[in-house]
Amino acid sequence: MYLLYLDDSGSAANKSESHLVLGGICVHESQITRLSKALDDLALGFAPTTPDEIEFHASEIFNGRSAPWSSIADKTSRAALIKSVLKLVADASRSTCTFACAVHKDSFPDRDPMEIAFEDLCSRFDQKLRRIERRGEKQKGLIIVDESAYETSLQKLTQQFRTLGTRWNVIRNIADVPFFVDSKRSRCIQLADHIAYAVFRRYHASDTNYLDVILDRFDRDNGVLHGLSHKRSPGYKCSCPVCFGRATRGSARKGTRKGARHEPTD
Repeated sequence: MYLLYLDDSGSAANKSESHLVLGGICVHESQITRLSKALDDLALGFAPTTPDEIEFHASEIFNGRSAPWSSIADKTSRAALIKSVLKLVADASRSTCTFACAVHKDSFPDRDPMEIAFEDLCSRFDQKLRRIERRGEKQKGLIIVDESAYETSLQKLTQQFRTLGTRWNVIRNIADVPFFVDSKRSRCIQLADHIAYAVFRRYHASDTNYLDVILDRFDRDNGVLHGLSHKRSPGYKCSCPVCFGRATRGSARKGTRKGARHEPTD
């Protein structure tokens, strides 16, 4: 079984933030213990006798206002710690990948950005499981989300996706409604928090320092980036890896059609 751990970064209600991001890490069940231990080992440097009490929360590390991160006065050192957490993701096994959806809130004034992102990632996770199945390995998936006020609505959405489908397809390989857990008790949720924060910093503050660490770990198939998506209106100009790749593929298809005798089939 594959588990997709998700957390959000940004706030749907905060008008000073342009984007809301839902993101996380997709892990085969056999790799959960190894990843958790790697973060436990990093926590030993801050609490040698009680490492379980250390929760790695990227925005709190970045701001450095609460213990134990307030003991790291240098902002560069706190940024390096966030990158150290992300490096654990970058160095994870090949079966591990990341997913994230960034929603430009002003592009969807009448919709909940969290629900937009969740629908998108459910579909992408299900598509990954379908690709695995086509390779001859039958796997189911489960989504685990940090506890939030969205618990009821996201559980209802998942039930609808399994029966009625998303905008793109019916969900077939996700085993149940999402489970909600306390991030303090799950190291993989803490990794998801860092992934979401890395993407949020890219879209909200044009800061690529964190996303660059894990960019190669987003789900891909035949060189096409599937794990990272950017939801925005056509009029919103963007040169992120997602939008740039979409524009490049669109230009290539146009060029092929122009010189081809017959219309190619996608």
